[in-house]
Amino acid sequence: MNKLKLCSGRASAVAAALALGLFLAARARAGEPELKFEISFPAAVHSNPITGRIFVVVSMSGEREPRLQVGSWGDAPPLFGADVSNLKLGDPATIDAATLGYPVTSLREIPAGDYHVQAILNVYTEFHRSDGHVTWAHNDQWEGQQFNRSPGNRYSKDQVVHLDPAAGYDVKLSLTEVIPPVELPADTEWLKHLKIQSKLLSNFWGQPMYLGATVLLPKNYDAHPNASYPVIYYQDHFSLGPPLPFSTAKPSQGTHARSGSTSYDFYQAWVSDHFPRMIAVRFEHPTPFFDDSYAVNSANNGPYGDALLTELIPYIETHYRIIRKPYARVLTGGSTGGWESLALQVYHPEFFGGTWTFFPDPVDFRRYDLVNVYDDDNAFIVPHASWVKPERFVMRGADGQPLVTVREFSRLEEVLGSHGRSCQQLEAWEAVYGPVGADGYPEPLWDKRTGQIDHNVALYMRDHGYDLRYYLAEHWKEVGPQLVGKVRLYVGDMDNFYLNLAVYLLQDFLESTKDPYYAGSFEYGRPMKGHGWMPMTFADLVRAMADQITKNAPPGAESNAWKY
Repeated sequence: MNKLKLCSGRASAVAAALALGLFLAARARAGEPELKFEISFPAAVHSNPITGRIFVVVSMSGEREPRLQVGSWGDAPPLFGADVSNLKLGDPATIDAATLGYPVTSLREIPAGDYHVQAILNVYTEFHRSDGHVTWAHNDQWEGQQFNRSPGNRYSKDQVVHLDPAAGYDVKLSLTEVIPPVELPADTEWLKHLKIQSKLLSNFWGQPMYLGATVLLPKNYDAHPNASYPVIYYQDHFSLGPPLPFSTAKPSQGTHARSGSTSYDFYQAWVSDHFPRMIAVRFEHPTPFFDDSYAVNSANNGPYGDALLTELIPYIETHYRIIRKPYARVLTGGSTGGWESLALQVYHPEFFGGTWTFFPDPVDFRRYDLVNVYDDDNAFIVPHASWVKPERFVMRGADGQPLVTVREFSRLEEVLGSHGRSCQQLEAWEAVYGPVGADGYPEPLWDKRTGQIDHNVALYMRDHGYDLRYYLAEHWKEVGPQLVGKVRLYVGDMDNFYLNLAVYLLQDFLESTKDPYYAGSFEYGRPMKGHGWMPMTFADLVRAMADQITKNAPPGAESNAWKY
């Protein structure tokens, strides 16, 4: 798409928003009652002006605070959001019938009744970046970009009000509450937590920026001070939890919680007499655009790939007794972590010794979920239909039932934040893969209101190496010899986000390779295996990793200290 067409698309979106505002204003002049929330903050909470995004949640349920019921897709209570700039003490911000919402689009769609309502203010930080742009975004407070739980964000108390669109209303909410700081987990015999300031990222963002990790140690680590161990670098969304499903807490009697059982079972394997002694590490690297950087350098996020490889990993490997050789560094992860584990192996084949990648985010952008970002003109509708315009979906059940459309998901992101600041999945990809816009924020891949795709952005993403299948095809002669036998992928054939479709295309390429042949593997869960499917336990995964490390170890490498 050329720049003129892009500008036209953006102008259309602005015109549509203006038209909606004029329409609602006309309705108000014609006798439509005013619907309005006014939100302010007291001096006791904050005395200086605030820039950020204000939200109002309208919920029928009082089981939890309304603010804790929203933030993601699906059957969540109505949420409405608007930017605030330099909001001063005593000056109310307004959410009204013209404010876009999700899953309903306007306050006028909420029927008369009694509701729990709550306001939240996501506080933004001003960044003076090294690329010359000055931007405002939420600086993660080690909560993983959860605006409704982020320390320092303001919110009102849950209050019950009667809303009637026929009669009108003006509800006043006061941001009297402040979310407290995150309590970092204490170190234990098994788990260690670290957090370091990154010089590279701090220079890029013009603010102190941090990287962290949670380290899982093997049994008898302290008892063998001369032993060094292989390392598993586990990729996932931001979490202060263990890098593998590890828990010393025995599940309560009669529990059927699979996660708890799996975590305790894995703990029992990890400390058993005949289990590989390895170190496992979970990276923590939130950005102002998402809870995770995708472990790569990007124009919008900054040099996270370099920071991980030259700052965080060396820090970990000098503070813990890790075998600092490629054969002893292995990767794994699923979903976001699946893409990251594959990307780290592909971009740094000389540094890592293999990846076990599960249900990765799109690895071929011809299947960006269901969208072909290179050939399709619109992300919302199925192409090439003359009369019927079927909606595209971004999520389905494992039985194939479509659940969330791309249009709906895009609207959720538009409600959660303007300028790519929703900290949700589609805009996270744009921040990682895409170019910086003229305003300093990520250039959208498609218009969030119309679905119109900008092919210039799509080609930028491809040509800068983020389409992993394309990157491998273009660079196989250079990277292929170092990837032989190092790539294993696993995904369910009914992945809830259609991620199996891109994996099929990657398999087609890798199985066509010659000189060298990739010598890896693909495995698909059938039938009806959704997002999160794995064909083995985590204990079996660690055993398989240990076998490959042993196989690839150079002559004379000592494994008696860790391989049982």
